[in-house]
Amino acid sequence: MPLALAGLLGSIGCVTLVVIFVALGVGLWLDLQFDTRPLFTVVMVMASIPVTIFLMVRIVLEGMQRINRKMGIQDSPRVRNGSREEE
Repeated sequence: MPLALAGLLGSIGCVTLVVIFVALGVGLWLDLQFDTRPLFTVVMVMASIPVTIFLMVRIVLEGMQRINRKMGIQDSPRVRNGSREEE
């Protein structure tokens, strides 16, 4: 289990770095093309923040489901309209 969590955290860190560096690179390139430094760089980096958060949540949820399945832990009951739904 500790190795699975370490792998999960490592993948989150890598995805975060990739998204931010891609946004930075695209922003710098657009600023060079349109001579608008630092407008596109700032906009792209700021836009990468919600994308990174979304990807982190997806990775954690999918990773925890995978870990729970390997450990034989059942998924929690689904919550719909504020009340728990039994399966």
